[in-house]
Amino acid sequence: MKYLKPFFLVTDIGFIIYWIATYFQLIPQSAAFKDYNNRIIIAWNWSFFPLDILISFTGLFSLYLYKLNKESWKGYALISLVLTFCSGLQAIAYWAFIKDFDLTWWAFNLYLMIYPLFFIKLFIKDNSNQKKHFSM
Repeated sequence: MKYLKPFFLVTDIGFIIYWIATYFQLIPQSAAFKDYNNRIIIAWNWSFFPLDILISFTGLFSLYLYKLNKESWKGYALISLVLTFCSGLQAIAYWAFIKDFDLTWWAFNLYLMIYPLFFIKLFIKDNSNQKKHFSM
């Protein structure tokens, strides 16, 4: 959790800030992704809202459970990590299919795809070690 906590805080609070900025149209047009004002693209972008807020909730809730020394923090953290990967993957896949390569938006979404993989691997490894311990 020592290494995971900063990632969760940056990502989960970042999602909340992004959606507030999106709702209040605070993202400058020059920084927005391609076709940002297109109704269909707006709908596509907002389709991520439930997923991203669920990511934030599960990530921040896992930190809260960890602080309370509840073992269930691991399940919520794993859910958050898997959903974070999926959120980044969906955006990258879309932009790859339409051949839109904006370095800024790709960087954010590659971050969402890549960082969870390191921690998911640790959760799976930890879980298999626990199973070995209990099966002996």
